[in-house]
Amino acid sequence: MGVLLTSYSLAILIFLLSKNNIYHATSDPLCEAPIPEHAIPIYKEDTDLLQFALNLEHLEADYFLWGALGYGLDDITPELVMEGLPPIGVKKANLDALMLSLRASSMNLDLKKVIKSTVDGFPRPLMDLSAQNFATLIDEAFGKHLEPAFDPYQDSLKYMIASYVIPYMGLVGYVGANPLINGYVSKRLLAGLLGIESGQDAVIRMYLYERREEIDEPYNYTVAEFTVQISNLRNRLAKCGIKDEGIIVPHWLGAENKTETNVLSADFNSLSYTRTPGEILRVLYNTGDEHKPGGFYPDGGDGKIAREFLYKPN
Repeated sequence: MGVLLTSYSLAILIFLLSKNNIYHATSDPLCEAPIPEHAIPIYKEDTDLLQFALNLEHLEADYFLWGALGYGLDDITPELVMEGLPPIGVKKANLDALMLSLRASSMNLDLKKVIKSTVDGFPRPLMDLSAQNFATLIDEAFGKHLEPAFDPYQDSLKYMIASYVIPYMGLVGYVGANPLINGYVSKRLLAGLLGIESGQDAVIRMYLYERREEIDEPYNYTVAEFTVQISNLRNRLAKCGIKDEGIIVPHWLGAENKTETNVLSADFNSLSYTRTPGEILRVLYNTGDEHKPGGFYPDGGDGKIAREFLYKPN
């Protein structure tokens, strides 16, 4: 038996070292997935969905840049603005050291470069990032006017509560776009966008979850209550059921109906929720109507998808 095993092993070794198989041992490692046969890099339909993402990416970039540094895209990468209008009311936030570090790592300047180099782009749309706009949203979430008016730039906690509003919409939007994207270049870009948005949302939710029982002064509401009310508002505006959850939920809404903790917002099967461009615009416009601009986009979003909604009002 020993002779048979030795002979078998020798035969395998000769096969592996033969001229036709030497690459198994000596070639460079494969670092890129092979392109599918007959694959198309970017389909025409992909372009519209990826351009729609620029609305969200511009919103995040200027909010995070200004909050951390006191200046935005116009000063850092003006070519990405493409002569778009400056955002309304945005300013430097009073952030602690931890928050400065987190915000500095979340600016995603390269994402906009990659999107615009892949599918072209459009000038940055007019955006309202003023404290007043955030205060209006928070008032609507609680169903009453808070005194004093909510100001996201006042301190780190309020800034993160306001940050809770933005990246999640990108996350669910990219999940919604995923089955509609066809090109292999488009899919790679979308997967990268989704990964970054998921990470940002997880950091924000974890930060707030750790402070879930903390009262956000001077309001008599906990951090958890803020997240629940904001999520409920987004569900009402989007008009498509529950696709948004605070960091604390009732058991019937928790993962597999077994938990109240909810660091990651997901459905019964722990899968990310999905939203359409129309749903996203209803929320970001804060009008409940994708045909009626307002909220973060006083003049509406840009790109073919957003513009078509504006050109075809209800």
